[in-house]
Amino acid sequence: MHHVTQTTPRHLGTPEPHVHDAVIVGAGFGGMGAAIALRERGRHDVVILEREDDLGGTWHVNRYPGIAVDIPSSTYSYSFAPNPSWSRLYAPGAELKAYADHVAALYELRPRMRFGVSVERAEWDAADGVWVVTQSDGATVRGRLLLTATGFLSQPKLPDIPGVETFAGKVIHTAAWDAEHDLTGEDVAVIGTGATAVQLVPEVARVARHLTVYQRTAIWVTPKLDGPVPRAVQRLFAAVPLTQRLARGVGSAVLEAIMVTGVLHYARFSSFNRAAAATATRHLHRQVADPELRRKLTPDYSFGCKRPTFSNTYFPTFTQPHVDLETTSIARIDEHGIVTTDGRRRDVDTLVLATGFDLWDANFPAFTIVGRDGKDLGAFWRSERFQAYEGLSVPGFPNFFSLNSPWSYSGLSYFTTIESQMKHIDRLLTEVDRRGATRFEVTEEANARFLARVRHQVGSSVFAHGSCGTSRSYYFNQHGEATLLRPTSTLNAFREAGRFPLSDYTLAS
Repeated sequence: MHHVTQTTPRHLGTPEPHVHDAVIVGAGFGGMGAAIALRERGRHDVVILEREDDLGGTWHVNRYPGIAVDIPSSTYSYSFAPNPSWSRLYAPGAELKAYADHVAALYELRPRMRFGVSVERAEWDAADGVWVVTQSDGATVRGRLLLTATGFLSQPKLPDIPGVETFAGKVIHTAAWDAEHDLTGEDVAVIGTGATAVQLVPEVARVARHLTVYQRTAIWVTPKLDGPVPRAVQRLFAAVPLTQRLARGVGSAVLEAIMVTGVLHYARFSSFNRAAAATATRHLHRQVADPELRRKLTPDYSFGCKRPTFSNTYFPTFTQPHVDLETTSIARIDEHGIVTTDGRRRDVDTLVLATGFDLWDANFPAFTIVGRDGKDLGAFWRSERFQAYEGLSVPGFPNFFSLNSPWSYSGLSYFTTIESQMKHIDRLLTEVDRRGATRFEVTEEANARFLARVRHQVGSSVFAHGSCGTSRSYYFNQHGEATLLRPTSTLNAFREAGRFPLSDYTLAS
């Protein structure tokens, strides 16, 4: 097995002479999956560049109280590397980080990783047939392939509220949680009520003297069938892996029904969507008796316009006497607290920003990528629509895979996306090797066919037929198009990953 060349001191801006089989940007589950797929095709000389100080992606960066996987743990792992030791049906974040460490050790990925490396630019060198990746310190790394695995939720979004920079108290974004700061006995304000807030708010309420949650958009919340996984079940999963695969299959089927039937096939199965919304509404009514509070917590958009969320503790938190839900818009923030548009103010000690991530302006792509003939990926996506063949490849960008791309996210578990992409990469590189090629690029025609098909398919979804205008969902880009999710079943994603026409790519030596 060949190992990557270790980083050695060199002058800034000096090219690294070595050409790797591949450069992967991002050491989360996507980047690790890509490295494993490349290894299966004999490409062991891989370097993984990671801006953080350790691997794990979102599960390394996000450490806020209450963080946990928001789908059943059994479905949130690589199918080829199951974890029989999840402590709960919805595993806490620390266990996901430990699982990432385990996978990295199992597949010997850590020696291939360079941490604290921020990538600013990647450019295709047509003369040498390599990608030149430039880091923030000016150093460059070269690879025959470039794979971006920078995640979907990796660029924190700050609120556009006047005066936020003048606040004299503590400010914490959930993606940069300060574990040293004790919220006990404080007056705390949380801005945002997305999926992160659903997990965080109950935990903050346990210790804060007073908590005010500022809600711009209510969120659909369904019951969370959570609980500890008995030791006997963990031992059974370890001894008989088939039992865990069965549990994974059941969980995946439920998630598939939610996503595909209720969301993507809304036009045909709107009754299923309404049933899901009714389940969430009953959940709210069981937990909140006050009709005015219920009204505030009830979304005014269709179920599925935003990612569905599960919790048993979020709604009851707002019934506690020291917790307020504020739905009046924020006018400004000053050094002492928050003033709403009706003139009321709330002085706070700590301001928690649960304001999510910037996908479409800052993360597609997360750094400048320049392909053949000077084609800029970010400019192309914004001028010619967000697009990527099978959620992976873009014409004009040879030897390139973008793992977090428009039309790529399949189902509700990120691992279905990762593994279907691994399958696609394996199929293509098998043909590349068979033909002795050194370069590949998806054709304009194949990309256009795929784009036309998915745009037609999304026309049957809740995004087209439901009422999503007030959802402020990250599924939608700045042009109002829902181009994040692949509008097919995960079964279709896997089937096409193994059967796409090889002629959709041009191969050259």
